[in-house]
Amino acid sequence: MDIEELIERGETQDLEFKESLRLKDEIGETVSAFSNSDGGVVLAGVSDGGGVTGVDSGKNTLEELANYIKRNTDPQVFPSVKTVEVGEKKLIAVEVTESAEKPVFFKNHAYKRVGKTNQMISSSELRKLAKESGERVYWDEKVCEDASLDDISEEKIRQFLRKAKYERRLEIDPDILVKEALERLSLIKGDKLTNAAILLFGKEPQKFFLQTKLRCARYKGTTPITFIDLKIIEGDIIDQVEEAENFVLSHIKKAAKIVGFERQEVWEYPINALREAIVNAICHRDYVYSSDITIGVFDDRVEITNPGTLPEPLTPEDLKKKHKSIPRNPLVANAFFLIRNIEQWGEGTNKIVKWCLEHGLREPDKCIGADG
Repeated sequence: MDIEELIERGETQDLEFKESLRLKDEIGETVSAFSNSDGGVVLAGVSDGGGVTGVDSGKNTLEELANYIKRNTDPQVFPSVKTVEVGEKKLIAVEVTESAEKPVFFKNHAYKRVGKTNQMISSSELRKLAKESGERVYWDEKVCEDASLDDISEEKIRQFLRKAKYERRLEIDPDILVKEALERLSLIKGDKLTNAAILLFGKEPQKFFLQTKLRCARYKGTTPITFIDLKIIEGDIIDQVEEAENFVLSHIKKAAKIVGFERQEVWEYPINALREAIVNAICHRDYVYSSDITIGVFDDRVEITNPGTLPEPLTPEDLKKKHKSIPRNPLVANAFFLIRNIEQWGEGTNKIVKWCLEHGLREPDKCIGADG
């Protein structure tokens, strides 16, 4: 999360400042409002005008705040609560995703986000919300209100269709009109582009979604303190896969071994496992969160992390065995499948474990992120 950039934006529909943690009831109201809207971030330790005041946080501050929110919300909200720093000041960031089950109450009242304010939801609106929550809409299916067809790269769509035709025999003419291609892929609603359309084929996806960046670093040693190389990858998420893979390959070792009578060069880590992990992070991350995907290459490991939690009822342990497919972004997952970035939903993390063991490595310590 680029905190300074968020603060410079000022309070918005999805960003609220609180000067002190003593305002925990106001923080709770905002959590309700974000949960009933499109999600957002509460920054504690920042004044209404954007001045960084900082907060005093003890050993259990984060846990106590998270538990306070969980105890007083219905259905319970499990926010991401973390400490961040701006200069020498410590802030508390509370990240909230849109709830699939609405309305979300805080202390017997439900709130909604209107511009920069939280407003109590009326009885009639509560009934409407409850009805609508039964019809789940995934983030990547939602309309990107400010986008138009001018924001879509025609060449990217044509390249995608040619590859999908080759890989999966997709029966869509690569020379089809752009709008018709988007309709066939369910990436446009009327004249409105979906978020998935921007992620996959946008000329400048970060113009609409700041969080769609990858932060890649090669660290010196085994701790994330001193980095040797740093790269921020932007652009559409299809190109990001290849760029991220190239970054990792440029910073891991090759070794020579004799197979039969032939000398072969073998990478330090199985390439197919690395690529699968990168694809998994990009395809299945929770794009509601403002944090970026991070890829860290250390002397003894590669770490790939993405924001959000696993979709219920999955646990990290489930990802190492046969488990149900729960794609967080079904439109993106379908597009990745069509160009063979994904072979089969629900098996990605299982394959990562298998490939690592076959390569003579131990199992990954932890599968981070959501697996489709």
